[in-house]
Amino acid sequence: MNSVLTNELIGCPYCGETIEVLVEASDESYEYIEDCQVCCRPIVFSVDVSISGEQTLSVYSENESF
Repeated sequence: MNSVLTNELIGCPYCGETIEVLVEASDESYEYIEDCQVCCRPIVFSVDVSISGEQTLSVYSENESF
């Protein structure tokens, strides 16, 4: 099974820089942490998948509460 990756532009919640990241398409919601390519601080990525299959990406600093 091949993973489908999409390029997404996000704003780092720490330094504000716009960076390009790869996000894996999935049938289920998931979270992961990836360091900012500019300031190297950990960004929490939250990928939510709706009932209709639409995927939404949100990013947070490690200290933000959900």
